[in-house]
Amino acid sequence: MNGTDEIIDLDSLRRAMAENAAQPEGPARGARAEQLLAGAEKLSEPLAVVEALGHQLQMYNYSSEKDKMFVPFARLLRMWDEHPEEFDAYEAHSLHWVFKWMSGGMLNQPHIPLAAMEKWLGEMEHRYRVAGHSERAVRMSEFYVADHIGDEERATRAYEAWLAADRDEMADCHACELNGQGARQSDLRDDERALELWRPVLEGEHKCAHEPHATLASSLLPLLRLGRPEEARAHHLRGYRLVRQMESMRGAFASHVEFCALTGNEARAIELLAERPAYFTDSGNPDGLMDFLSVTALVMDRLVELGLGEQSVPGPSGRTWTAADLAVHARVEAQSLASRFDERNGTDRVGRRVRERMDQRPLLDRLPLGVRVVRPVAPRPATAAPTPAEQPADASALVAEARRLSVEQGGPDAGLAWERAARAAEAEGLELTVHDRAEIADYSAMGSAGDGVELFARAVELYEASGDPEEARAARARGAYALSHAGRTDEALAAIREPYEQVLAALPGLDATTARPAAVVLACRARILLQTHSGDDEIGEAEACVRRLLALVEPFTDVPRLASQAASARSMLGDIALHRGDTDAATELFEQAAAEHVAMERPWLAVDSEVRLAGLARDREDAEGAERALRAALEHGAGYLEPMGSARLHLQLADVLAASGQFASASDHALEATHWADEAGESAGLGAWARFQLGGHLLRAERMAEAAEVLESALLDLSADDHGDGSIVQALWWLGDCARALGEHVQAAQAWLRAAEIAQHWPEQRDHAMLANLAADALDRAGRPEEADRAYVRAGELWASLGQVPAVVRCLRARAWLDSASADDERELMGAAIRTCEEALPSSGGDVRLSLLSDLGHTHRQLAELLERRGETADATAHLESAAAAFGDAGDEERRAEAEEVLAALRTR
Repeated sequence: MNGTDEIIDLDSLRRAMAENAAQPEGPARGARAEQLLAGAEKLSEPLAVVEALGHQLQMYNYSSEKDKMFVPFARLLRMWDEHPEEFDAYEAHSLHWVFKWMSGGMLNQPHIPLAAMEKWLGEMEHRYRVAGHSERAVRMSEFYVADHIGDEERATRAYEAWLAADRDEMADCHACELNGQGARQSDLRDDERALELWRPVLEGEHKCAHEPHATLASSLLPLLRLGRPEEARAHHLRGYRLVRQMESMRGAFASHVEFCALTGNEARAIELLAERPAYFTDSGNPDGLMDFLSVTALVMDRLVELGLGEQSVPGPSGRTWTAADLAVHARVEAQSLASRFDERNGTDRVGRRVRERMDQRPLLDRLPLGVRVVRPVAPRPATAAPTPAEQPADASALVAEARRLSVEQGGPDAGLAWERAARAAEAEGLELTVHDRAEIADYSAMGSAGDGVELFARAVELYEASGDPEEARAARARGAYALSHAGRTDEALAAIREPYEQVLAALPGLDATTARPAAVVLACRARILLQTHSGDDEIGEAEACVRRLLALVEPFTDVPRLASQAASARSMLGDIALHRGDTDAATELFEQAAAEHVAMERPWLAVDSEVRLAGLARDREDAEGAERALRAALEHGAGYLEPMGSARLHLQLADVLAASGQFASASDHALEATHWADEAGESAGLGAWARFQLGGHLLRAERMAEAAEVLESALLDLSADDHGDGSIVQALWWLGDCARALGEHVQAAQAWLRAAEIAQHWPEQRDHAMLANLAADALDRAGRPEEADRAYVRAGELWASLGQVPAVVRCLRARAWLDSASADDERELMGAAIRTCEEALPSSGGDVRLSLLSDLGHTHRQLAELLERRGETADATAHLESAAAAFGDAGDEERRAEAEEVLAALRTR
């Protein structure tokens, strides 16, 4: 209905109000409520006006237009005072119920004087007493007023009186009361007590239209303060899903933005702000606007602090905003609103709270959420300045430390030391030696995200210029290995030939110092051969090279870097054993190599061997061994692995854990995989796959709201080309399962129908049929019978094409039960189901025949129920007799007896 012409009586008005109330929160509902009130006024029926005013008041309360509530309520109150007989019992109850809304509504409007609120509290108390209601709701309202203005003595007194008063029909529901009581404890920083009070709401024992939505938002910071970030993350994903489309819950929405700003998820916070642009300016609830602007300032200050002040961000319409601009604007506007409240209240309570909220410091450096965000990137100077922690008394100390680490340890720590030394030297104007610059180039190449070929070439030039041919030879070998990594195998083999021949010529008489670069050359050649081998000859040549490497370094086992080369050689021998099919030998060699690397305090080098051990364990279905090896790899690679390496390891471990039913632990590691994939800039590739896996693990762990959020995020980037359309269908299928479990039946149907559109092109149509059937069921539960009927028709056709007679019968029966089915439809559809069973019986035997007989019995029984409901007792009796006979033929004595019992009862009527 779009106007008032359709309002012809009280029933049509009530239907229209119910339809309006079912729409999403927003100004459209308020506008429609105004139309309905105009229609009600034409009916000349006082109760119609009362109900329309109550509806209008409710639509305003659950919107951004809370300032419009007072006019319809004043009119209702006047009507009650003049003609209480025009109110039925429900409307009389509703009138007294919304006194609480008026109290809270006045509190949130700074232009309403404090004296007016105090007068209202007295009016509320008087009317509740006259009506015989408990003072519980009155004392609750008084508490909120006292707490708002900062009158702690009165707030404590009112709070205690609230809890002491009897609960009656005017008291808020249990969920809403517990939310307020927990918030009180949280404000007092008794977070444990707050969560204890909130527990029945968070666990679903008490709920209402706006709970646990609000409580989930309120619990975020207390959980973080108590060191329970995993629960906080779960509450964010679950709670945000509930409030994101509810216009009246701007305060709860703001709490989710705040949570993101304080957990290293500034990018997520920006995306949330972008989803609700009207929240920047909607002024019907100044208190909610103040909350939103406060957390906006918090987010923008964080961005500025991170060097992202010039980042484009969402803000009030009408101009383009940078983070720095919006930080100033939001802070000024929030403080301006706070000052209006404080001026009204005569205290500094609101302004102080707003400033404290805007000035919060992060509670965690990072808390992976599992959802995909587009991360803002700060512009970086060509040479970053050292942080205070890195700044030495002079750069020469850092250079000396880098040289020491390079000689004694090498590896990532030495590379980081040279990076710090280079920055410090540039900052202080310290001139580095040619050899120092060679090492910087060499380590930069080793740590390069690309192939590093050009950097290795630069290192070679500098080593040669410094008079160090051995290190130049090693750098040339590393450059050759980088070529093979880039797929340039022929170039790699050509590039390694000369350094290798030079090492062979020099092998006799090498000491510990010259043996190290020589070992690098031998190791690089062996790795190139292993990476590019095409047959046994190359494997044999690689093994000979590894044996030479072992012979070179084993005399120097007291030198850590050379002992570590021996361990690497054993790992390569493990690869060779694996190529030859000797998995036992390979396992032993990988275990030995990993242990030696760890013993030499070079744990990052153990990771490759541990990953191979995990693969071998998985091949022999040793889940415990695979888990143990992958956990060791993550432990030993911590702080050294590139983000993509971390992502892959966590994802592998998640797969292993999920395969053994450990879905909670699998979820933890899949979550870490999403984080590291995002850090590597792989959101659309490995990140999407990790989110897909995470969603599945969360679903199996029965964490449906979290799973739904993650799967929706994964679907943004899953693609048929990169991940296969089977993955997209599975993600949508899981999303439908989550939505169904959450009672979101329309969303479930939409997910399953999207999946069905993809699956309809598959050669095997069973999944297509199942998805169509699931969508039909969801549409029925969502109260969309016409759409459900079309989906059942399609599912029935698909099941018929697959020869699945029982599924066809169930689709026909489901259609007969739809609200849209007429009496003739019911007879026709149930009759078709009966004929389908009967036609299939002659050609069926064994269990298939018994199943068909059971379906036949159920169909007769259900048709009898439909007929009896319509008063057609004779026909119902006949179908009950047929049902009993079919169940008897199927050997289902329990259901036969039930049918006969119903039949006997029907015959006695």
